[in-house]
Amino acid sequence: MTDTDKILVVDDEPFILRSLSFVLRKGNMNVIEARNGEEALAMIREHRPVLVFLDVMMPKMNGYDVVREVRKDATLADVHLVLLTAKGQESDRVTGLESGANDYLTKPFSPSRILELAREIMSARAGS
Repeated sequence: MTDTDKILVVDDEPFILRSLSFVLRKGNMNVIEARNGEEALAMIREHRPVLVFLDVMMPKMNGYDVVREVRKDATLADVHLVLLTAKGQESDRVTGLESGANDYLTKPFSPSRILELAREIMSARAGS
């Protein structure tokens, strides 16, 4: 894994942010963090992470809007976006995927599932 193989974790809830980051770092992932949508968008543009775990309901800019902004930028087309949310309705999932997210996971989620998904995405990227 190179220094450019970053994973951005975005959540306004400190416990969730720390938990996700801890699990990914324990799995030898290079993790950076953001606490709201505006910060997330700035970090995506600056660091160009391979993968972003993005909360939907956040201050300043929600996850759907971040996804839409990222998808407008062709230079960020290969960023893999995973929305994380407590909103488990099928309509919410559809909104997330239609906004351009690659995946949609509902809370509570298993930390092992997050690490497994991160490894799948990172290894697929390394193989391409």
